[in-house]
Amino acid sequence: MSYGASSALQAAVYQLLAGDPGVQALVGAAVFDEVPPGPVSGTYLSLGEGEVRDLSDATGGIGEHRFEVSVMSDAEGFATAKAAAEAVSDVLVDAAPALSRGRVVSLRFVKARARRVRAGQVRRIDMAFRAVVEDN
Repeated sequence: MSYGASSALQAAVYQLLAGDPGVQALVGAAVFDEVPPGPVSGTYLSLGEGEVRDLSDATGGIGEHRFEVSVMSDAEGFATAKAAAEAVSDVLVDAAPALSRGRVVSLRFVKARARRVRAGQVRRIDMAFRAVVEDN
């Protein structure tokens, strides 16, 4: 196992989210690999932290990729943020995107945490996902 398929998985997740009409209807083009500097208003998605563990066996290199997608919204209440989080989950769970390196064997939702940040002015939902990727 190597870390080699990590960037391929991140690029595929970004493309899935940025290209999905349901996600676009809720956040527009505001899907970020890196949030732009300065304040961002409205509702947006940000690809977050990740961790990779070796699951290789005799059949070949396999990695468990755990990664986060965050939903941020300055809309009142959690309804807007939760709608965006639901759209993210709908797109990613059981997805098998083509990767430039490796193959997605499994992509699952792990957990989410919803909270208020920035003195209660912003709603944030951090969603954790688990992808198992064969590295070829």
